[in-house]
Amino acid sequence: MKGLSKQVVKEISRKKKEPKWMLELRLKAYEVFKQKSMPSWGVDLSDLDFNGFIYFKEPGVKRKRKWEEVPKEAKETYERLGIPKVERRLLAGVGAQWDSGVVYQSLKKRLEDQGVIFCDMDEAVTKYEAMVKKNFMTKCVGVGNNKFSALHGAVWSGGSMVYVPKGVKVKEPLQGYFWLNLRSGGQFEHTLIMADEDSSLEFIEGCSAPSYKSEALHAGVVEIFVGKKAKVRYSTVQNWSKNVYNLSTKRAVVEEDGVIEWVSGSLGSKVTMVYPCSVLVGKRARADHLNLSLASKGQELDTGGKVVHVAEETTSNMVAKSISKAGGVANYRGLVKILKGAKGAKTNVSCEALILDKESVSNTYPHMEIAEDEVVALHEAKTGKIAEEELLYLQSRGISEEEAMGMIVNGFIEPVVKQLPLEYAVEMNRLIELEMEGSVG
Repeated sequence: MKGLSKQVVKEISRKKKEPKWMLELRLKAYEVFKQKSMPSWGVDLSDLDFNGFIYFKEPGVKRKRKWEEVPKEAKETYERLGIPKVERRLLAGVGAQWDSGVVYQSLKKRLEDQGVIFCDMDEAVTKYEAMVKKNFMTKCVGVGNNKFSALHGAVWSGGSMVYVPKGVKVKEPLQGYFWLNLRSGGQFEHTLIMADEDSSLEFIEGCSAPSYKSEALHAGVVEIFVGKKAKVRYSTVQNWSKNVYNLSTKRAVVEEDGVIEWVSGSLGSKVTMVYPCSVLVGKRARADHLNLSLASKGQELDTGGKVVHVAEETTSNMVAKSISKAGGVANYRGLVKILKGAKGAKTNVSCEALILDKESVSNTYPHMEIAEDEVVALHEAKTGKIAEEELLYLQSRGISEEEAMGMIVNGFIEPVVKQLPLEYAVEMNRLIELEMEGSVG
């Protein structure tokens, strides 16, 4: 379905055989989308033609529970990405999406027996209707949050729902992998995670696409509910091809003594505007944001985060690292709000940028709004180039200039990469090494 209209929105809902309330939500979101203006800040999106994208394409096969049953083309692609191997060794469950639909979903039986739910979002709308209706774009990310969340609400398809019952600790990560295969395609997966009291979970999001000359659009939404004393880590390894507009909305609501951790690696896309948000509504709730971006030729990556301190004694730490090379533009954009009544709140923001040549650009846009006196708010920003003496020292030890630069870059990114599970950290390092090839000379 190419082009955006009220009829396209209705047709998506009809094909999915959705309940009436979901169609109504889609139509409401579509009206909000039409009324909302484009962002007046950030990356220039004036070339974005919303009628130029395909908003829905069925994957051509029903979801499979066994890897052997996945269609050959999809299976070969995911096997090149290492998904079945990693699932066997590392993961508690996997959801794999091809364009607009999930083609594979699995969850280890022992977690099913503990009451953990991990299913694709389309299935959840009917199978767990009450739970979805209560939490889908109602209390966390609203359709009116921004123009792209409204677009998502109108045309969303696929994604995952996760529910972890009270007291259950999911020790191995769950993964959602999103592959955008269409020319001029759009992908709008919805991830809804609910971690009940004293539970824990790590969810890994992987994104990739083949490279086409025509542009593609990704506008997913992630909603996370972190219960009392619960902990959720949401990790993203984003390697979209460099024709993709990546314009997603991610937000978590954190209850008393709960913890949300965002770990993000952004390497791909033509344009990225993504700022995970944490709303700390319970006493002593905590948010940790770790973000790494690498912008190369033809890329502008505008990333960062947002934290809203609502309750007393809440804590946030935001660490952002960026590398720009070959004319790439890397921006950090962050907002911390400490509301009146959030006594004892603490926030620390640290931004570091590494610029590898004269053509590349790094910008930092930190913003703090503090409405309470009894708080601690710290901000630190550093921008620099690789020091000539560091390169000379390593070269004097028999290391080539390119290897020396790679070692310095690896040391720079290490605080973020080490937070990923081992196999994903290795993959992240491999991707960065590929991006760094040819950076010297």
